[in-house]
Amino acid sequence: MDYTLETSQLKQKLLKTVYSLQLKSFSTLQSASPLLHNQRGMGMVTQQQVHQLTDKAKSLCGDLDNIKNLLHYCQDALVRQIPNPTGSRYGGVSGIHCSLDGSIYVIAESAPWVHVLSSTGHTLHSLPCQQTGKGGSIFLPEDVTVTRMGMVAVADVVNEAIWVFNPHTSPSKGEWVKIRKVGSPRGIGVDSTGKILVADYAQGQVHSFALDHAFRTLNAHSVPSLQGPRYVSPVPGGGFVVSEECGDVKVFMSSRKLLCSLSSKYGHQFGNPAGVCVDRDGSILVADEQRRTVHLFPEHGAPVCLVSAGLRRPAGVACSSSGHLFVADTVENCVKVFKYCVRPPYRSTSVGASCAEPNQTHRRGGAVVPPQPR
Repeated sequence: MDYTLETSQLKQKLLKTVYSLQLKSFSTLQSASPLLHNQRGMGMVTQQQVHQLTDKAKSLCGDLDNIKNLLHYCQDALVRQIPNPTGSRYGGVSGIHCSLDGSIYVIAESAPWVHVLSSTGHTLHSLPCQQTGKGGSIFLPEDVTVTRMGMVAVADVVNEAIWVFNPHTSPSKGEWVKIRKVGSPRGIGVDSTGKILVADYAQGQVHSFALDHAFRTLNAHSVPSLQGPRYVSPVPGGGFVVSEECGDVKVFMSSRKLLCSLSSKYGHQFGNPAGVCVDRDGSILVADEQRRTVHLFPEHGAPVCLVSAGLRRPAGVACSSSGHLFVADTVENCVKVFKYCVRPPYRSTSVGASCAEPNQTHRRGGAVVPPQPR
């Protein structure tokens, strides 16, 4: 049979099945509603039949959610590979953050740089991770994010510190400010309220705190009892999701109470979960370092494997509003870009270019960075 004809027939069969279910459920609702409201009791309907129908409906709704998700997402759709801007002198790429306009921030293992790239891989700017002053010592970022004020923030596990780049101290250079000592910071993010989130690996905690205009920390809190937290990402409406090296991914509410673990909620077995991110649908994306995969965990339905092949050692992940997934592959030392949405469910945000004077600090790629020397 011709493949095109076969596919067309399958499409018709699927649409006909869903339409038949819609008509039958609506017809039953129209018949049952007045009868249930106008007569005493349940007629000849038994309690067992109600329970059976409820279970079947729940299962059927789950099947429909899965069909919808499998139609909406695509697998192994590699768009491009972006090489590590630092080159092969240092370790492979490991941490990544994606801004609203699609610009990405990349760091590599043992490399004292934060690179700001366009979504196509063009280098927009590079920030050297070095303290201000002659002979200022360098530091090595473990992960990267952007604050609500548009400033780059990194976790530094060697110096047990969090650094924020302040571009306003100098019209041409700016400087890094050490804002907080943390035991063993691995992952870093910013929640929906603007608080910085830090995954403290050795102490098994996620810290959250706000920053004032003088870079003082405010309203610090910690979530304890985690097993080797690695990467952390905000979830819509407050709260965060954090990956644990020992094999689970947990979601916390804005009240810092545990909402669920993905392994128990979805019955999914992780190998070694690494990078996590959340798209605007609220779906959680998780890179599994051991299994070399990336799975999407939707609000409704079963997990969807977005990347099943082509990864050597996935680390940090990020997703854009245009339906693209960015995966830092440490072994192959590049960022792999996948299209994971057949059609984006939301409108992408376009950030207009600023018209700053040549000597003024301006925004580029969603973060505040100093202008390039002429």
